[in-house]
Amino acid sequence: MDAGNSTVVTEFILLGLTQSLDAQILLFVLVSMFYLIILPGNVLIILTIRSDPGLNAPLYFFLGNLAFLDASYSFIVSPRMLVDFFSEKKVISYNCCITQLFFLHFLGVGKMFHLVIMAFDRYIAICRPLHYVTVMSPRACYALLLALWLGAFAHSIVQVAPILHLPSCGPNQLDNFFCDVPQVIKLACTDTFVVELLMVSNSGLLTLRCFLGLLASNAVILCRVKGHSSEGKSKSISTCTTHIIIVFLMFGPAVFIYTHHFRVFPADKVFSLFHTVIFPLLNPVIYTLHNQEVKASMIKLSSQQIGSCKSLRRNQE
Repeated sequence: MDAGNSTVVTEFILLGLTQSLDAQILLFVLVSMFYLIILPGNVLIILTIRSDPGLNAPLYFFLGNLAFLDASYSFIVSPRMLVDFFSEKKVISYNCCITQLFFLHFLGVGKMFHLVIMAFDRYIAICRPLHYVTVMSPRACYALLLALWLGAFAHSIVQVAPILHLPSCGPNQLDNFFCDVPQVIKLACTDTFVVELLMVSNSGLLTLRCFLGLLASNAVILCRVKGHSSEGKSKSISTCTTHIIIVFLMFGPAVFIYTHHFRVFPADKVFSLFHTVIFPLLNPVIYTLHNQEVKASMIKLSSQQIGSCKSLRRNQE
């Protein structure tokens, strides 16, 4: 249709994950259980790292920030999705849709850059140990985080700005359970090839480059640790294994969603569910399960809190 016939769209209708009521109830129960169990775990990781003076190395600083990013990311899609399971008409306003889209990419790319920073930290620690204190100083860590936020903000602006200027001709149904670039672009009543190409370049190729770069960095580290002592080698291999698991969990769905030229595939919603709801909350937990220092500190903090509650209860009695 011609852009001259465009109309103003004030809201979008989300078609959701599935139209089956039984499937919606099952998904609601599973996602709620997962959300209520794993989210407090991420909060506990943040509190543990913040409260334990012994966890002051850059690795723990970045792990705490990753837990914060993933917990924040989980609030973008999950709460509304859970509410929409029981809504007959799943409506989201245009402004809320654009806001959701912005923060989805802002925090999503922030997490990608954060994993790149953590890979750089591990590379310096394992391959350049004598330079580690100098390179990964507190000032450098904060500078890397600042660069992360600025890069993520620039990426999100590039994602959102072209969409704001696309004309719409009335259709307002998004075949998904949240607002994302591919579905919103499809509603435009103009040739979107250039915009789609920009989005694939900005999201798809960026994701693919980070994915391949992280795999390459871990391969280099694994090659370098061959000559280390058995204890040091075991710890380095464990760290790399954890990082590779996280890379595949996070980047696998993202590469599938954003690298193909915005065609609709039946598996898109499934990959989107794992990418936006399941995997974000799992990332810090997986890291923590492979880190003895953080696990020991979490157990200690939990024991202290339980002891404090018991003492308070006895005083009240």
